[in-house]
Amino acid sequence: MAFAPASIQPLLFSGLFGWVYYRRIRGSFGRQPWRPTRVSIRLGLLGLALLGLLSAAVFVPNAALAVGAGLAIGGLLALLALRHTHVELSDGQRYYTPNPWIGGALSLLLVARLAWRMGSGVFTGGAAQMGQNASPLTLGIAATMVGYYLVNGGGLALRMRKLTLA
Repeated sequence: MAFAPASIQPLLFSGLFGWVYYRRIRGSFGRQPWRPTRVSIRLGLLGLALLGLLSAAVFVPNAALAVGAGLAIGGLLALLALRHTHVELSDGQRYYTPNPWIGGALSLLLVARLAWRMGSGVFTGGAAQMGQNASPLTLGIAATMVGYYLVNGGGLALRMRKLTLA
């Protein structure tokens, strides 16, 4: 039996995906140190993702409503989460404690949707051959996540700036 690098790719992808989501979900619980550089980079990458979603809304059939609704829902959820996020200044370091329920629920929603899509064979070519690769539901959920993290990150940056000035 010969070693085929292509046969290990799904395992590597799954492991990388799991690690990224472990870090993302871990950041939704407990007291977190404020890292402005990391947040700025994340907001920049999310801005690029937003541009991709907006172009998908234009070019993918039936996706405009899903992307628009997702962005609106994500923004509203972020405003709600910001109201329940605690910020503090301790020993010259800024910290925040996010609302664990909203961020955690959105992360689990995305993981469940991606697992559903993987199970239906989208990433192996099954549904892609039927023209279902760009699902409006998946784009709507992604837009909800992007809208949530953009508004939440920007709002948290404003709150941290006010905390420093006060």
